[in-house]
Amino acid sequence: MKKLFIYYSRSGNGDYVASRMSELGYDIRKVEAKRSLPKSFFWSMMIGGMLAGMNHKAKLKDFDYDVSSYDEIVIGSPIWNGKFACPINSLLDKLDLKKKKLRFIIYSGGGDSPKCIAKIKKNYSCDVYEIKEPKKYKDRLEEVLVSF
Repeated sequence: MKKLFIYYSRSGNGDYVASRMSELGYDIRKVEAKRSLPKSFFWSMMIGGMLAGMNHKAKLKDFDYDVSSYDEIVIGSPIWNGKFACPINSLLDKLDLKKKKLRFIIYSGGGDSPKCIAKIKKNYSCDVYEIKEPKKYKDRLEEVLVSF
């Protein structure tokens, strides 16, 4: 069974999850926006949160959207303003996820995860795992990864 972890990371939490998923045998693809957010944490959260709240879709750097050879896909995203990060919005519009075992790992520093989880459950039949700050709360990540 071929497995893929696709993710976006602004603060490094997604990168940390990706490193652990790689150790579990997942291929890794990182999504990156063509236009980056400001370097200031405050302004990046303000602008990123506002855009996510409007369901903005970021233009992405080159990305391989072909997931046809994978049986399982896990998508990792931070939560911004109760929603996916903008690059993940773009990604979900372009991926063919039919007939795939699909899971989501969402990570945040304290965002409104119930809204995001409800949206995922409404649009997809899949498991959703929430991890607050995976780099900081590594034990919680390990608890989740037992399911993989």
